[in-house]
Amino acid sequence: MTATLSAASRHEVLTARLAALRSEREQALAETIPTGAGDMADRATNVDGHVRLAMLEQRIATVESDLANSHETGPHAENDPISVGDVVTLDLGDGPETFLLGSVDEAGGSFDVITPSSPLGQALRGAKLGSTVAYSIGNRTLHATVTAVS
Repeated sequence: MTATLSAASRHEVLTARLAALRSEREQALAETIPTGAGDMADRATNVDGHVRLAMLEQRIATVESDLANSHETGPHAENDPISVGDVVTLDLGDGPETFLLGSVDEAGGSFDVITPSSPLGQALRGAKLGSTVAYSIGNRTLHATVTAVS
């Protein structure tokens, strides 16, 4: 699978995701505002609504941060280090697989994603084409070879 995610399309996907999250927040806010005294069940629903709002606010902040940190990039040169937003092809030992190094919101369902905060994502940041990175999951150390970057 060959895939690229241009800075423009990444920005477009993030902007659309941000709009959807804001709309969902507005709906959750409307559902959370208490109407009358209510009973204990209404109060429990209200607490659940506030938890949902807090989670939406966190997702919105993450997407806003991703948008603020996105930058125009040209073609990926062979010696450029891997960075967030790159599409990488890795050999994990069973053949090549292609991933987006970024957030699930950026992928928009088009790519399998490796998040930058995951053990593999941390190992990939700064790696270069042809390098083999090691990362730990639990007490196991695994390896991945970078076979393509775009």
